[in-house]
Amino acid sequence: MNKKKTTYADAGVDIEAAEKTLKSVKSAIEGTYTDAVISGLADFGGMFGLGAEYDDPVLVSGADSVGTKLKIAFALDKHDTVGQDVVAMNVDDIVCMGATPLFFLDYLGIGKLKPQVAASVIEGVATACKKAGCVLLGGETAELPGLYAEGEYDLVGFAVGIVERSRIVDGSAIELGDIVVGLASSGLHSNGYSLVRKVLLEMAGYKLEQHLDELGGTLGEELLRPTQLYCQDLVPLFQHGPLPHAMAHITGGGWHDNIARLMPQGMMAALDSKALTAPPIFDLVQTAGNVAIEEMYRTFNMGMGMAIVLAADDADGWMQSLNAAGHESFVVGEIIAGEEPVRIGF
Repeated sequence: MNKKKTTYADAGVDIEAAEKTLKSVKSAIEGTYTDAVISGLADFGGMFGLGAEYDDPVLVSGADSVGTKLKIAFALDKHDTVGQDVVAMNVDDIVCMGATPLFFLDYLGIGKLKPQVAASVIEGVATACKKAGCVLLGGETAELPGLYAEGEYDLVGFAVGIVERSRIVDGSAIELGDIVVGLASSGLHSNGYSLVRKVLLEMAGYKLEQHLDELGGTLGEELLRPTQLYCQDLVPLFQHGPLPHAMAHITGGGWHDNIARLMPQGMMAALDSKALTAPPIFDLVQTAGNVAIEEMYRTFNMGMGMAIVLAADDADGWMQSLNAAGHESFVVGEIIAGEEPVRIGF
């Protein structure tokens, strides 16, 4: 009696599918390479040469994921935008320390590997890395049957950058009279989606395919709008102009929590919410869910994806440069004396 041999594929892991995916994205990944990438015969790890142009180099690292925004990608079976989300959430964190992003690694955990889906995700990561000026140095695609629901995956990223120790931006230079400049967001970015899905899809009953005039398109299109990338236009300003006194990537925690972590004792960032007009998606969420305004500003970016604290004399020059690079900028507040780190005027 012949007994069938059990294979790894019988357990739900398709090694050939993984190899097919890697081959299909190889050119996209290598398209991010620079001369700093070092390849060997047995590359169990990505190698990157730092060069000799730094006197006292400091590596800056970060890790983050796309979060439940992925639920929208699953529902629409659209996977080409979430790669930019995971890159932006990482590189725009480490750039806040004054760092130049060097390389990025991604982790895609998936229940059943579909090469087309995985390739779409990874190509999106590579495209965003190229745009951000960093190398996609390595990563992992793990097929984990039974761990994820059918058609779902998780996407996590890790970024490493470099900065001269003497040019680290950490908030210690903040002074009374400094100006807080905000850079416009592209929308929700990648935060607060658990609340967004509950309010819009469950409570209000909107459909992802539904066209909403106030959004100028479908709800699904708006919810999958990629997170804005800022680092590629901030890094040149670190190199050729006066350094900012502090920077905050406005992610989970909104205006309050992300800016509060920067503030020295006895100083307050006095911010004006009316300094900008938030994209209409935020009003839709607030109205549909009857969400308090304070909760909105502690959950979402509310139209400001990056906050930069600058000496008053430097603010105009920075704003002109950022506007010229395509980032809408605005004065959103100033640094004053105070016991609370952040005050938002509504």
